[in-house]
Amino acid sequence: MADQHYFEVGGVGLLVDLTDGDPVIAHWGAPLGAAVPDASALSAAVPNSNFDVPIRPSLVPQLSRGWRGRPAVRGSRGGGAAFSPLLALTGVEEGQRSLTLRMADRLVGIDVAVRLSLRPSGLLLLDGELTNTGGDPYSLDRFDLVLPVPGRATESLDTTGRWAREKHPQRRPIDQGSWVRSGRHGRTGHDATAVIAAGTSGFGWRSGEVWTLHLGWSGNHEAFVDALPSGQTVIGAGELLEPGEVVLAPGETYRTPTAYAAYANDGLDGVSARFHAWMRARPQHPSSPRPVVLNTWEAVYFGHDLATLNELADVAAEIGVERFVLDDGWFGHRRNDRAGLGDWWVDPAVWPDGLGPLIDHVRGLGMQFGLWVEPEMVNEDSDLIREHPDWISRPAAGRTPIEWRFQQVLDLVNEEAYEHVLGRLDALLTEYPIAYLKWDQNRDQLELGHDGAASTHAQTLAAYRLLDELKRRHPGVEIESCSSGGARVDLGALQRTDRVWASDTNDALERQTIQRWTQLIVPPELVGAHVGPTTSHSTRRTHDIDFRTATALFGHFGIEWDIRTASDDERAGLRIAIELYKAWRDVLHTGRVVRADAPDPSVQLTGVVAHDGGRAIYSWAQLTTSAFETPLPVTLPGLDPERSYRVATAAPVPAHAAYGRGRPAWLAEGIVLSGTALAVLGLPMPILNPEHALLITVEAVA
Repeated sequence: MADQHYFEVGGVGLLVDLTDGDPVIAHWGAPLGAAVPDASALSAAVPNSNFDVPIRPSLVPQLSRGWRGRPAVRGSRGGGAAFSPLLALTGVEEGQRSLTLRMADRLVGIDVAVRLSLRPSGLLLLDGELTNTGGDPYSLDRFDLVLPVPGRATESLDTTGRWAREKHPQRRPIDQGSWVRSGRHGRTGHDATAVIAAGTSGFGWRSGEVWTLHLGWSGNHEAFVDALPSGQTVIGAGELLEPGEVVLAPGETYRTPTAYAAYANDGLDGVSARFHAWMRARPQHPSSPRPVVLNTWEAVYFGHDLATLNELADVAAEIGVERFVLDDGWFGHRRNDRAGLGDWWVDPAVWPDGLGPLIDHVRGLGMQFGLWVEPEMVNEDSDLIREHPDWISRPAAGRTPIEWRFQQVLDLVNEEAYEHVLGRLDALLTEYPIAYLKWDQNRDQLELGHDGAASTHAQTLAAYRLLDELKRRHPGVEIESCSSGGARVDLGALQRTDRVWASDTNDALERQTIQRWTQLIVPPELVGAHVGPTTSHSTRRTHDIDFRTATALFGHFGIEWDIRTASDDERAGLRIAIELYKAWRDVLHTGRVVRADAPDPSVQLTGVVAHDGGRAIYSWAQLTTSAFETPLPVTLPGLDPERSYRVATAAPVPAHAAYGRGRPAWLAEGIVLSGTALAVLGLPMPILNPEHALLITVEAVA
C-alpha cells in the first residue's frame, strides 16, 4: 500500500496520501471503516489536451503541480523572482490524531509545514508555517489553508450582513470558477461569513452532508470555494495580505491563523455539534454559570449619574440580575462619542470620588461589576492624541484615514502606544474589583499603517497580545469581544475572550436570525443576548416582553434597558424569564443545539437538548404571517426515541399573542409522548400573531 495515513475520530475520517512526495488529502468526510483503500490507486484519468499526469489537489495546491485554481502559496523575491514554488515532502511527524507535513523548495528557498489535527469532536484544525530559507527577503502574498470536497457537494453557503443585521445566510449553486468572500475591514467585519460551506443538494439543519471551514482570524481575510473544469472542488481560507505587509527576512517564519473545518452527515446541526464540543473542551472555556447581565448603554447612554445608576442597580438586583456593566461615558471628557477615547482615566467631573461608590453599591447588592472599554481606538479630540499625534495608525505620514464614528485607530504596533494602553488597563483592573470588561472596537480600519507600511497583520497580533497579557495579569477577569456589534465574531478573538456581542440590535425579530447563525459555530453561553427596551433603538420596532425574553433566553441572557421605567407587567415578565434562565442554563449552556428545517418559512424552531437526553427546551417563534390557516405540527428534534417525555409550555401564551377560537389541549395540561412521536408526529401549535414565541419544556418521565 502507498505511504498514507488514516485517522478516524468523532465520526469523521481523514485519509492523507504521501505518494510522490506531494501530500494530498485523499478523503475528508464520513468514516471509511477498517477497509481503508490505497489512496494512490484512486487517481483520476488524464484528459486530452492536458498535463501528461493526473492532477490532484495537493494539501498545498501549486501551479508547479498543475493546479489551475487558486495556488495556496504566492510570493516572490526582489524583482518578481521565485514566484512559483515546487514543494516536495521532507518530513512527516505523526502524533495522536495529528499529522505535521513538512515540505520545501530549495531553489525558491522556502520551507512549508502544515499541521492537521483531528479533535475528539471531529473538528479538524489546520495550521501552516512558511520559513524563508533563502539569503534575501521573501515577500509573502498569500498562504491559504485548503481542503477538498467531493463532487456531490453542489451547493455553497456562507453568511453576510451589515451593522445590526449580521450573520444572514446566502446560498448559491457551486458552478465552475471561484466564489470568494473577502474581508478588508481591518477586523472580522459585519459582513464576515461564519463559515464557507459546501454541501449536498438541499442540505439543511438536520439533513445532508456538509463540509465547512472557518478562519480563526480577526484581521483581513478571504474564504472561497474553488471549482475547476476538472470537476475538482476545494474550500479554503487565509489571511488577506496587503502588498509588502509580510516580508520575511532570512530565517524568519510566518504562521497562518488556524482554520477550523467541520464535516457532518447530519446537516448544519452536526457542524454546530463539532464546533461547540471542541470549544467547550478548551481549558479556558467559562465553567461557572453564565450570570444574568444588565448593561447600562440603552438605559442611560452617556448620562452617567451616581444616583441614577444606583437606582438602576437596585432594580436590577431585585429582579435577579447578577452582573452590572457600566458602559461608555465614565472616562476622559466623554460626554458624547466625539471626544475622550484614549484617555482611560475616570472623569472626576462625573465621578468625583472615582468608580468606587458605584462599585461598592453594586457589589453590596450581590452583583459583579463590569466596565466598558475601547482600548484600540482614539478620538483625535483627546489628551492622548494631542500629546502623541503620531500614535494614530495611518497609511503615510501627513495623511489621516477617514474618520468612523469620530474615531481613529491607536497604532498598537508602536510599542510606546501599546505599553501605554496596557498600563492604563492594568491600572484600572488593579485599582478596582472589575470582574468583566466589555471590550469594544467600533470601526472598520481600511488603511492601517505603521511607519508607512501596511500593518493590519501586525495590528491584529498586537491586539491579541494585549488581550493575552491582560488575561495573564488578571486571570479572573472575563472579557467580551464587542465590535460595534458582531464585527469581531471569530475563533481567533474567542481564543482569548469569554463571550461575543452578536449585534448592536436588541430587536428580538432581528435577533432570531442573528443568534441562530452566530451559534452555527459559537455555543450559546458565549453569545450575548439581551432584552432591550419595548421599542428597539435600532429599528423602532415594538415587541412585548414575552417575545423579547424568549429570544434572549437562548444565549448568555442579559438586559439593556432602563428597567426603572418598565411597567409592572414587564418587570414580572423579566422575573419569570430570569428564573427560567437560571433553572435551565445548565442545559442551555452545555446541551446540543438543534434546529428544525421547518416546512413553513414563517416559523422558526430552536432547541437545546441535554447530552443525556433527559431534558430539553425549545423556542417556537412565529416570525411573520403564515400561508397556512393553522400551523403545521411542529416536530421536536434531538430527543431519545426510546424515552417518554412530559411536554409543557414554560409560560402561558398571552391572550394578545394568539388568535383563533381554540387552542391545542396540551397547552393547558401538558402531554406525555415518546421521543419518536415528538420527532415524527410533532405537536399541534396555537395560532400566534407574528413576532411572538412559545417556549416548550421537555423532561423525561420514568
